[in-house]
Amino acid sequence: MATASNEFKLIGPSGTEQYNRSAVTLSCRLYPEISAVNMEIRWFKETCCVCVYKNRHVTEGRGYEGRVSLFSQEMERGNVSLQLRDCTESDFGHYLCQVTDGDRTEEITVEMCKCS
Repeated sequence: MATASNEFKLIGPSGTEQYNRSAVTLSCRLYPEISAVNMEIRWFKETCCVCVYKNRHVTEGRGYEGRVSLFSQEMERGNVSLQLRDCTESDFGHYLCQVTDGDRTEEITVEMCKCS
């Protein structure tokens, strides 16, 4: 059986990651390691949109302006991780990464917790 060109999975961190407030990276990668440059990437915290990457442009969600970024230079290697700066208590929780390529969408949940 032939493999469709848009078949991929999302791989997150191996467990709950620990973070500091200055800069947090929520790990998420495509498997196999294919380019995400022409895909649509959305990050959500609960029902709030954190950011959207579409047509090689990032749009930040309300309340996240100037605090979020993707690793655009690493998207060619399937890195769709989110970096969040200047974290506050309200930033801790579960985040959903959603990647769409054509008619295929994959998603994964990544937890950001404040661990001592």
